[in-house]
Amino acid sequence: MIKKMFFAILAIGILTTSCSNDDGPTTTGLTLNLTGLEELGSDYVYEGWIIVDGAPVSTGTFSSVAFPQTFIVDAAQLAKATKFVLSIEPKVDSDPAPAATKILAGDFSGKSAAVSSKGIVADFSTASGKYILATPTDMDDTNEASGVWFLDNTNAPPPVAGLSLPELPEGWKYEGWAVVGGKPLSTGTFTKVAATDDAAPFSGSEPLPAPNGADGFFPGEDFLQNAPAGVTFPTDLKGATIVISVEPSPDNSPAPFTLKPLAHVVPTDVMNHTVLNMGTGPVVSLAGTVSR
Repeated sequence: MIKKMFFAILAIGILTTSCSNDDGPTTTGLTLNLTGLEELGSDYVYEGWIIVDGAPVSTGTFSSVAFPQTFIVDAAQLAKATKFVLSIEPKVDSDPAPAATKILAGDFSGKSAAVSSKGIVADFSTASGKYILATPTDMDDTNEASGVWFLDNTNAPPPVAGLSLPELPEGWKYEGWAVVGGKPLSTGTFTKVAATDDAAPFSGSEPLPAPNGADGFFPGEDFLQNAPAGVTFPTDLKGATIVISVEPSPDNSPAPFTLKPLAHVVPTDVMNHTVLNMGTGPVVSLAGTVSR
């Protein structure tokens, strides 16, 4: 009987030793303290990633943009992580890898990483823009203030690109906007500054000229038809705010995204077809701190 009890106690001791963790906790907290993020459309979420031995490891998804937020992650992996990346992902996502739309990134230095959009989206510190008011897609010269085109006609013909913007990585596009009476109206998304943009839902039926050959015209829009609720076309863009934003692609939100590197209020007394210079927009970059 004594012999049986001895082996039972020995077995319990072995089990206890094998289940204990002498190396510390297996999980730990990763805290995000980010500024400037906005809520995404209902079909998308933000997802954090740590880079461990060169491979991405998810730290979890979130939709709230109230910070700080803490996520429980594997302690050993977090200790080995060299970088943090934040991406935008479909809410229902069968792909375990990060999407191309990455918005923040930064290397760990000790217990924290300073993250920014500059190195992962683009650096807009030298971005600049010019535009004119004109309506080239109809034959009516009485509504020229109802269209905006991102071009420079100072030495035309031919006109040249009005925007100087860095090339965006996969997962992002530029989008132009005219904010009329507080309502943002899209001029279309684009990736090239000397090419026709991706859509013309409000423009007229006259074909645009093609000074850029196969690339067509320049980004922009005439606001002549299919006016959304609460807006009347033609409109007068004098006094409106013209904006260039940087948008996730794909993007299921009809509103401008948080990154807006260029903006300008159209002077109320400007003459049509006059080149106007854009200024620095309200949000040129995003940043934050990730602590482990």
